[in-house]
Amino acid sequence: MRNNGRLSDLSVLTPNMIKLIRTRFKQKVMELKPIKTEKDYRKALKRLEVIFDAPSDTKDGDEAEILSLIIENYENNHYPIEAPDPIEAIKIRMEELNLKQKDLVGVIGGKSRVSEILNRKKRLTVDMIRELERILQISASVLVNNYKLAPK
Repeated sequence: MRNNGRLSDLSVLTPNMIKLIRTRFKQKVMELKPIKTEKDYRKALKRLEVIFDAPSDTKDGDEAEILSLIIENYENNHYPIEAPDPIEAIKIRMEELNLKQKDLVGVIGGKSRVSEILNRKKRLTVDMIRELERILQISASVLVNNYKLAPK
């Protein structure tokens, strides 16, 4: 049960042993479990808020790391965030890179073609998608998604 002075297998601890450890060492044994309900989710967020800034080489730091993974899993399953449509993805990336509309001239066409694309008057072509993927580093899987054109 001991390995270099540390408890190596907590699964063999009885409830009385855990109580003794808590009392004797004044430490809380980490009790992590899957988040199954909104109540569990809120409780996990509150706990993470308390231990968020704990140093990574501590028990609280370890708990925070594991808890954040459990929370992330719950959020991905219950609050999925959809990828932006291709035009929004382009605009977001342009903002991140401090690019203006004129910076895409030559990448996806002339000045009027860039305007038509960004204003949803025309659709992206395969060649445009390839260039945008290369220049803006946006995945082609995002750029090939369908999007609505502006009404004429």
